[in-house]
Amino acid sequence: MDYNKLVTVMRKLSLEAGDKIMEIYGQDDFDVKAKSDDSPVTAADEAADAIISAGLRAAFPDVALVTEEQAATHAAQGDTFLIVDPLDGTKEFIHRRGDFTVNIALVEGGVPTRGVVYAPAKSRMFFTQADGQSVEETGDFNKDSVGQVAPISVSDSDNSALMVVASKSHRDQATDDYIAKYAVKDMKSAGSSLKFCLVATGEADLYPRVGRTMEWDTAAGHAVLLGAGGAVVRFDDLTPLTYGKGGFANPFFIAHAPGVDLKPA
Repeated sequence: MDYNKLVTVMRKLSLEAGDKIMEIYGQDDFDVKAKSDDSPVTAADEAADAIISAGLRAAFPDVALVTEEQAATHAAQGDTFLIVDPLDGTKEFIHRRGDFTVNIALVEGGVPTRGVVYAPAKSRMFFTQADGQSVEETGDFNKDSVGQVAPISVSDSDNSALMVVASKSHRDQATDDYIAKYAVKDMKSAGSSLKFCLVATGEADLYPRVGRTMEWDTAAGHAVLLGAGGAVVRFDDLTPLTYGKGGFANPFFIAHAPGVDLKPA
């Protein structure tokens, strides 16, 4: 894989998709439909998916592609594939809360090794460089050239005063019960894959997810967190979360800085 080309293409497509998403977000009204699993989908999801899918297939025709909006046509993939959630946080988008992201990632050997997470309403972009190091880009987000970037790194966690981030739309008692096992200094809530990025930048130490997610929800954020020195493990046995599973459903998981003293489920 040409990682330099990959990162350039993923970044540009995320920006193009983000522009289309924000165009629809700015409308007075937009249609919301229900998918077969009763989750919502909007014109923004579909338009962003079309942009990203076409761009990735043109640039990498020999690499398998999995996207949320075309999931019904996907079988389990091999060791290497691209995986996309064109609009992660559709509920945040519908309720105009801003915490939605464009997620594009490469999975190799069950591990998301490169990824981009772009939050267009918040003007935040995180991605892995060709060398695997994760950065946050700031500036005008020119599609043809990378602006100023700063390397990001997980926190040096203090287990007596942890910062925890949890889902904005999927918080439940099971999550609160697990968080109660830790000495928590403060908590944040965030939508979509931004939670991974908050751990990656050191703005949070721990993100437990005791709820349903799919691989396209998590791969890009997982890649960014790995490139910042963090990890994502299964909730049940604390082994690494892997990708390419049949059906693409994830088990419950914990994203964390390595200094966190993880508690058993």
